Amino acid sequence: MRYPFLDLARTQAAYADELKAAACAVIDSGRFLHGPETEMLEHEVAQLCQVRHCVSVSNGLDALRLILRAYIEMGLLRPGDKIIVPANTYIASVLAVSDNGLVPVLCDIRPDTMNLDSSLLEGLIDPRVRAVMPVHLYGTPCCDATLLDVVNRHDLLMIEDNAQAISAHADCAGINGTSVTGGLGHAAGISFYPTKNLGALGDGGAVVTNDDTLASTVRALANYGSDRRYHNVYCGLNCRLDEIQAAMLRVKLHHFEAENAQRRLVAKAYAQHITHQLVTVPVIFDEMQQVWHQYVVRVAHGQRNALRNYLQQQGIGTDIHYATPPHRQPCYNHLEHGALPVTEQLADEIVSLPIAAPITVDDAREIAHVINDFNPD
Repeated sequence: MRYPFLDLARTQAAYADELKAAACAVIDSGRFLHGPETEMLEHEVAQLCQVRHCVSVSNGLDALRLILRAYIEMGLLRPGDKIIVPANTYIASVLAVSDNGLVPVLCDIRPDTMNLDSSLLEGLIDPRVRAVMPVHLYGTPCCDATLLDVVNRHDLLMIEDNAQAISAHADCAGINGTSVTGGLGHAAGISFYPTKNLGALGDGGAVVTNDDTLASTVRALANYGSDRRYHNVYCGLNCRLDEIQAAMLRVKLHHFEAENAQRRLVAKAYAQHITHQLVTVPVIFDEMQQVWHQYVVRVAHGQRNALRNYLQQQGIGTDIHYATPPHRQPCYNHLEHGALPVTEQLADEIVSLPIAAPITVDDAREIAHVINDFNPD
């Protein structure tokens, strides 16, 4: 395929030697857990998110699960409490809620950001709602004055699902006074899944926060519930990050900002050159710094499959993020929810175009021209 949707071998080819050297260094050290690479990674990610604490964990889902479990242990949440979650998200956001005996409350989304619509929050509030989980989907921050007002007036926890937008900046400051994702709310979960802008060579994740108690509780829960060796204060889990994955992530951090800058250029090229009347490109917000984990267009009038098949024939790979929203999944067929018209419309229209390295601006222009030549007849 001329332009595969994502080829991880090609994506990291430019620094493959650095990755191999870092892996060898960990092997030679004999430290495979709780070592210096993990400690330094946590320090660097905390700085990136402008928070005091980063606790590395096993994956992004576990990051969210551990945050919610920690708040339960701290007495700030209890089973049966409700957490507002955007309806347009990967299912992990909702799984973390229900796994802790909490109740997901789905909120519809804005068509321009494709993120949670904060104007709908007030209508979802009842005495059992104790938190809201904005998801910075596709690399676009989800935070605005209305969201912050609802959080503050109703004394809610704000837990960011930052799996797809690490280092993005919102157009307003969050509760901590910073605009960077991960530092906007009370805590955030990060994913280092290999496909992410900052991806490991396997699973990985992190919890970031300014809350000292939350950080120490998450760290204990992730290590069998122990606050020190053989002293278990919680019935915990094994959700630690391997030292070798921390080393891989630290190599990638050296290239991270350059790759995000390249994604912005590719996104701009797509926006400038895709002109097909059936295809709507995502909004580039001047006031935000988006990181474009995915570049998601919308295809109208039921032509999505036809466009994807056409692009496949032209050697251009695509994907859908996500064709089936959580409330349509069999495991959540019992989940009560109101009308979700924007989420359901998007689920039938969205297509993700290639944006990760080695896609260049010239590649984006060529892909755009191919899209413009699409004839659904």
